[in-house]
Amino acid sequence: MRRFFAKTRASAALLAVAAAAAGAGPALSDESPSRTSSTTISISTPLRWWMMQRMNLVPQELAFPSLGGLSLINHSVASATPPTDFNEEVSGSKGDDSRCCPWCLGRNSIAVAAEAAASAVVNISVTQSINGMMIAKGIGSGTIIDPDGTILTCAHIVLDFLNQRSITTGKVEVTLRDGRKFDGVVVNADFHSDIAVVKITSKTPLAAAKLGLSKRLRPGDWVVALGCPLSLQNTITAGIVSSVDRKSSDLGLLGVEREYLQTDCAINQGNSGGPLVNLDGEVIGINIMKVANADGLSFAVPIDSAAKIMEQFKKNGRVVRPWLGVKLLDLTEKNITHLKEKDGSFPDVRNGVLVVVVTPGSPADQAGFSPGDIIIEFNGKPVGSIKEIIDVMGDKVGTPFTVLVKRANNKLVSLHVTPAEMKPDR
Repeated sequence: MRRFFAKTRASAALLAVAAAAAGAGPALSDESPSRTSSTTISISTPLRWWMMQRMNLVPQELAFPSLGGLSLINHSVASATPPTDFNEEVSGSKGDDSRCCPWCLGRNSIAVAAEAAASAVVNISVTQSINGMMIAKGIGSGTIIDPDGTILTCAHIVLDFLNQRSITTGKVEVTLRDGRKFDGVVVNADFHSDIAVVKITSKTPLAAAKLGLSKRLRPGDWVVALGCPLSLQNTITAGIVSSVDRKSSDLGLLGVEREYLQTDCAINQGNSGGPLVNLDGEVIGINIMKVANADGLSFAVPIDSAAKIMEQFKKNGRVVRPWLGVKLLDLTEKNITHLKEKDGSFPDVRNGVLVVVVTPGSPADQAGFSPGDIIIEFNGKPVGSIKEIIDVMGDKVGTPFTVLVKRANNKLVSLHVTPAEMKPDR
């Protein structure tokens, strides 16, 4: 009886596949009984072999005449021998276990991604001394992004231990994956974004990692973190992207609003500055911190943001940030509803950026901004987030911008503001 039901279930499954293939038949061919229709479907190799093994389980009396010819692509119905290596047909090369498509995770996907970037990952050690006595030592990681020895890392690794707002005057030692050691020079550092560039000099070109695009990431994408936690070189951990736009204010961080990639990759002291890579081995983030006393809460600077910082290093020698003197809040459907319930005169908007605080004497104050204003356009471009406003301003200090705000009872006001350069202590 069990054998009968097993055969029945197998037959039903096989017939379900065949019926699904036939479902599109009438829409694609003449339904006239005098004509023969043929439906062609493509089935994966494992399923194809399974179907062949069970073809004899389908009772002849249950055959569907209307199916016409059912053809399994690249497979003879007479052959029910299982393939020796499914990977050979899927990937095109025997035994390489590569992904059949960019969205699939193969057995070796993480190892391949890590190997693509591993040669460019370095260990950075910073020691600082006074009168020949070492007073502090810091460790971290970095990524060689140019064969000339340019290394991307975190600013907090190379800061001065006595002055938290300046670059270290101590020794910076860089250790490559193969054990070679170099003296490093801190080219530049930005402490707001926590991005720094270190340079080493080699007689031969060095392995460099490829930079990807963090804007293409989605929550749930697989990522790999590489670095030297506790100076343990060549350490690899993997996880998924938990959030692509975790705001610094969500983490209780003060100063300029920043956005981070949140992952569940395991990182520890020494991982800071190391790369976060996608399954193609491209750097899409710089690991920067984790939440203490919590597991699975790690954060990285998106590589798109880091690239903008490096562009400013080259262009200005520092990062120039326009300053308006306002505290802003992104409006969402939820907080808009809440604000309208509290105040019936709250403007009718679907999105925008709310002005929460205006600093007295600031450019925004001089331009006429008021708490409660909702910025809906910045320099003629509709905006719905703080990030969009920052992107429009770029590094333009002293350049006037036209801003359209909506006030209580839907009053529209056009303001003109000229940003000043933000001071390092802001």
